[in-house]
Amino acid sequence: MSQQSSNKAHEKITELSWEPTFADRHINNGVWGPRDDEAALRRVATLVARGFTPTEVFSAVAEELARVPGVDNTGLFRYEPDSSAILVANRTESGVTKVPVGTRLSLEDEHVAAMVLRTGRAARINTDENAAGSIAAHMSNLGIRSAVGAPIAVDGCLWGAAVVGSTRTEPLPPDTEARIADFTDLVATAIANAQTRAELTASSARIAAADARAEQELRELAEIQAALRRLAMLVARGEPPEAVFAAATREALRHFGGGTARMIRYELDGTATLLANEGTTGPHVRVGERWEDYPPTGLTATVLSTGRAARVDDYGDIPGGEPYLREGLRSAVAMPIHVNGRLWGAIAVGSGQGPLPPDTEHRMTEFTDLVATAVANAQTLGALEASRDELARLLDEQAALRRVATLVARGIHPVEIFLAVAEEVRRLLGADSAGIARFEPDGASVVVVGGVGEVPVTLPTGMRVKLRDYVAPAVVWRTGRSALVNEDLWSNASGRIAEGLRGLGIRSMVASPIIVEGRMWGVVNAVSTRGPFPSDTADRMADFTELAGTAVGNAEGRAEVAASRTRIVAAADEARRRIERDLHDGAQQHLLALALRLRSAATAPHESNEIRTEITNVAARLTDVIEELREISRGIHPAILSSAGLRPALRALGRRSTIPVHMDVRIDGRLPEQVEVGAYYVVSEMLTNATKHARASVVEVDAEASGGTLRVRVRDDGVGGADPQRGSGLVGLKDRIEALGGTFSLHSPPGGGTTVSCDLPGHGRRRSAGCGP
Repeated sequence: MSQQSSNKAHEKITELSWEPTFADRHINNGVWGPRDDEAALRRVATLVARGFTPTEVFSAVAEELARVPGVDNTGLFRYEPDSSAILVANRTESGVTKVPVGTRLSLEDEHVAAMVLRTGRAARINTDENAAGSIAAHMSNLGIRSAVGAPIAVDGCLWGAAVVGSTRTEPLPPDTEARIADFTDLVATAIANAQTRAELTASSARIAAADARAEQELRELAEIQAALRRLAMLVARGEPPEAVFAAATREALRHFGGGTARMIRYELDGTATLLANEGTTGPHVRVGERWEDYPPTGLTATVLSTGRAARVDDYGDIPGGEPYLREGLRSAVAMPIHVNGRLWGAIAVGSGQGPLPPDTEHRMTEFTDLVATAVANAQTLGALEASRDELARLLDEQAALRRVATLVARGIHPVEIFLAVAEEVRRLLGADSAGIARFEPDGASVVVVGGVGEVPVTLPTGMRVKLRDYVAPAVVWRTGRSALVNEDLWSNASGRIAEGLRGLGIRSMVASPIIVEGRMWGVVNAVSTRGPFPSDTADRMADFTELAGTAVGNAEGRAEVAASRTRIVAAADEARRRIERDLHDGAQQHLLALALRLRSAATAPHESNEIRTEITNVAARLTDVIEELREISRGIHPAILSSAGLRPALRALGRRSTIPVHMDVRIDGRLPEQVEVGAYYVVSEMLTNATKHARASVVEVDAEASGGTLRVRVRDDGVGGADPQRGSGLVGLKDRIEALGGTFSLHSPPGGGTTVSCDLPGHGRRRSAGCGP
């Protein structure tokens, strides 16, 4: 601190108070009291509150500390990182300082400032007791016999120390440390306030600079947004892509470049096409031309290989940069344009000055992203219209497939499905006619099974058509794949079919195979008089032919299952009738004849009564055998069912049951034989199960024939829990009923009894046999 600054601080202190100066301590009888301390602190606190600089506060504190009784020298030190301390203010009783402000002292010697630094607390030292080293010698030269130091802490960190010294023989008073501490707190406050003001000033400067930058960025952003709006208007008006490319390049030059701006599009063959150019030109720059040979280290090649932004700070440093130097360019930046996730092209800006600003890539990023959207919209504007039509066609096709699939899932008759497929194919393809035909085993001809279209193109169902090599179904038969043929194949062919095609004006024909269980069953065929079908027509037909194949396969499978079940039931019933006839006409007749002969022999005279008795016994046993055979024959195919019908047969079952049966049969006349047999065996089997397994006490049988359906329901109150998988005969009943086209259901919860219900088709009644119930 200079002498001028010290004097200036002294003037400010004396201005604040009438308190005596350093030389006037004789006032109040030379006694310094508490009121004097308070006044001194108020003076320094006022300086701090008014925002005086730390240097001015340091000088004032040094002067006030010099007034403390017994103090001859004062000094304020600031600790440095290199273990030294710098004197920032001092004061002596004589007013003459031997150590100037700014003096740097080493803290390695043993003195009071070093002790404060080590301990962080107040310290005192006497030269005749524990002072040593150069500092002790210096204190001795100043005549200082004792010294006291107090730490100055700013925001919890040790900043420096305030030190006072005395030349008197007696030590400084014991309360000197406390008095100094009050002043060091004010010094710390002044330093902290000054630091805060400095930080606020710096922060304000930073905020102002940031505001200026933000304002500039906002202006630039507004300009970029305006440019993007201009591009968007071009796209919205449907301007051609070339206009959009040129406008985007002009905007890039305006906002980012200093000499030129260009837009290129990368081609599939590795070349690049210059789409737009703004700024400087040269013989190598012609819009619309392709660049085949461009520097491998240049921007065009770098963006293509990396898909990222690239820059050249000096074209003089890269091979192949001479044309750009001749053009007046020194540096450039290129940004990739990604359209729909693919590297489409790039926008490059160049400058004739030094390197473009380092943030150029960042500033261009958002711009190029939005430009890419504009480019994509402009480029694909026409494609969107075609895509819209294609989407509508696809949706229509999917709806048609769903309609046909619904028919297939519902088990509609194949002929109806064929007609639906033909109509959907004709409508979707825009064909004049479409149909489905079945291949004959030799592949020489097809039989039409369904078709729709304009007369007379459509062929009638059932018509057999001989195949010729030039028609699409013949190609399908030979190759096993879809076929598309045009009029040039039959234009010069001979024969009635070729003449018919020419006469009808057929210009194109497409066919797709119908595959059923791995074999080629038939073909879906369509014809057009308006011109060749598109190349993808056969592929579009594939889904419909698969549905047609599924319908045929389902129908054939259902027919085979039904026929198989019918054959099984008929064979079983025929076997029972044959056994019945064999028993009746064979074994029964033989046994009956034998019994008659034995009875005749028994009535003839014999000499031995024993022989007569034996013959009588044999005859009786033969009669029992005959009755047993009759019972067996009735179990195989009950005679009463064949002769009287279902209602008497069911009532007979109820009478023979060993447990009570409540029978309600509402059947008039006769039903088809297989239906009667099926219903009879359902009731018979359930009565047997109720007796043997269910431990039931009563069985209810309900049978009704109405509306062409026979409904049978058998319920017992037994233990329930019937399981078809355990060999109860229920599986055989279910197969028999379903083989007749009926339905069979079982409900048998444990402990809840068993209920069997079945519905049988009762169409085709037989004439009533005239028998009552």
